[in-house]
Amino acid sequence: MKHRLSMLMAATVMAAACAAYAQQPPAKSAITEEFEKFREVLEEDNPAELFEAKGEDIWKHAKGPDGATMAQCDLGLGAGVVKGAYVRMPRYFADVDQVMDAERRVVHCMVKYLGYKEADIRKQPFSNDRVTPDHVSVVTWVAGQSRDMKIAAPRKHPKEIEAYNIGKEIFAYRAGAYDFSCATCHGADGKRIRTQDLPNLRRPEEAIRAYQGWPGYRMTGGFMLTQQWRMNDCFRQQRFPEPTYLSDSITALLTYMTVTANGQVYKGPGIKR
Repeated sequence: MKHRLSMLMAATVMAAACAAYAQQPPAKSAITEEFEKFREVLEEDNPAELFEAKGEDIWKHAKGPDGATMAQCDLGLGAGVVKGAYVRMPRYFADVDQVMDAERRVVHCMVKYLGYKEADIRKQPFSNDRVTPDHVSVVTWVAGQSRDMKIAAPRKHPKEIEAYNIGKEIFAYRAGAYDFSCATCHGADGKRIRTQDLPNLRRPEEAIRAYQGWPGYRMTGGFMLTQQWRMNDCFRQQRFPEPTYLSDSITALLTYMTVTANGQVYKGPGIKR
């Protein structure tokens, strides 16, 4: 009887230890740690600052056909208020009766106040080695105004809750030629592609990695890329049809991942390989 009791107690302790271990975030590989150190050194002189400067100039000085400026743009904290706005999006905007992520809102304001044509923006929504579109620079500057702030995307309005739930479903939805989903690569601990550790985006402490460093300066091309681009490229890699630019599906996915990362500190526009 004593032997059985000892075995039972040992098994209980082992199960508790395993459960505790399962709650801990996975350790980073040595390669990942070294690359993060390398990135930190590079970000001391991050070229993203050049795009931030261009975005600031557009925000503060560009005028639309009727003299309107981006000072009339409400990013969720009041007209013209930029400080801290990026880490509080996606969010519901009553003037359009929908949830918008930061890039979607910036494009909306540039069309409304500065006279940009949405059709023209859709022709070249993402940067390449020839051009970084104006709206990407503005998003980069807006993001920089939330540097070192905690992510605090709201989930109070019914449409914010709806977007979060839809994004959660999209994250887990399997389809396409390889029966992939976002969760295939980012839904469990300890996954890796070649030497690159893949974050488990269902963990708050890991979800920040889907947010951190975006917008990001791509070292291999010399241009800025945003979260909208990152999400579209993930769909491409899953062999899914790429979503329409500024689609509801991408906003919903960003809502789910951003809310999951709430409370984590955003360090500002970063550097990507």
